[in-house]
Amino acid sequence: MPLTLDDFDYHLPPECIAQAPLADRAASRLLVLRGGQITDSAVRELPQWLAPGDLLVFNDSRVIHARLLGSKSTGGRVEVLVERVIGSHEVLAMVRASKTPKPGSVIDLDGAIRATVLGRAGEFFHLRLEGESADLGALDLIERHGRLPLPPYITRSADAEDESRYQTVYARNPGSVAAPTAGLHFDEALLEACRARGIGLAWVTLHVGAGTFQPVRADNLDEHVMHREWWIVPQETVDAVAATRARGGRVVAVGTTSLRALESAAADGELRAGSDETALFVRPGYRFQVIDALMTNFHLPKSTLMMLVSALGGLDEIRAAYRHAVENGYRFFSYGDAMLIDPRPLGAGHAAGPVAPASPSAA
Repeated sequence: MPLTLDDFDYHLPPECIAQAPLADRAASRLLVLRGGQITDSAVRELPQWLAPGDLLVFNDSRVIHARLLGSKSTGGRVEVLVERVIGSHEVLAMVRASKTPKPGSVIDLDGAIRATVLGRAGEFFHLRLEGESADLGALDLIERHGRLPLPPYITRSADAEDESRYQTVYARNPGSVAAPTAGLHFDEALLEACRARGIGLAWVTLHVGAGTFQPVRADNLDEHVMHREWWIVPQETVDAVAATRARGGRVVAVGTTSLRALESAAADGELRAGSDETALFVRPGYRFQVIDALMTNFHLPKSTLMMLVSALGGLDEIRAAYRHAVENGYRFFSYGDAMLIDPRPLGAGHAAGPVAPASPSAA
């Protein structure tokens, strides 16, 4: 039977949604799903679940201050969420207002940015941003006057702690409106523990767009139109993947964004360096070209990311893992706990993971 949206639903009590980060980045729990078997572990124990010669691939995109508040010339309140910077002074953005702003209208943002509506691009508005100085481009103005955009399921405003904790420790390329959250678990000590075990580290960039939070509205998945995001895969990462393959290691994506960047760069079957937009929709039946395993956080019901993890781990297996996570008090979504999904059968050679379950982390 063809899969429908309801196949990717699950029950999630609201109290399971993490509203703030733990004091220690790497203190989260890690649910390991390997060959259909579930093991409770901890993020600090990740290196023990990997083998020397494996490769972890991270997304180094940096979250920008993409949330802007303001008013139209008529006085109506407006909220702008920048989707993407597309020129020195132009952006695509979602605009929330009582009445849809028309081309030519002007929005005053945070008392410092003049945003002129140039038109529409699908669900987004095309805006020109101008500030106190012509030398300041759109990204400069956003970073200077905007706010860090927390996901809609976090029911509080961003504070000073989020400025550092809603960024990975290796974030360097600005452009995302949401963090690549699997990477939030890594601190310098955990990265060094991976290196010490002989695990390679490599980097890609995928700028997470606001569309990542848009619900799937089509019950027939063939009718769903994916949002587009910009990716960069450098030659150094292509070389690292090739070297990993040559020594018999596995490629482990840290986060669905790293996975989508790698798989998009191998659309013709061969991984190539480059950059482009992607609207890759990974769902059950997809054949993975590059990655062997995935570290990821838990995802929203009925989301494209639930479909992605089901494509890798198996729909029934992911359902069972999510039931286990809910029943055992795992923390969900951006500031929550993590999963390691390794679809290989249990008989395949691998690093022997920890055998003692990790105790739940305090929220």
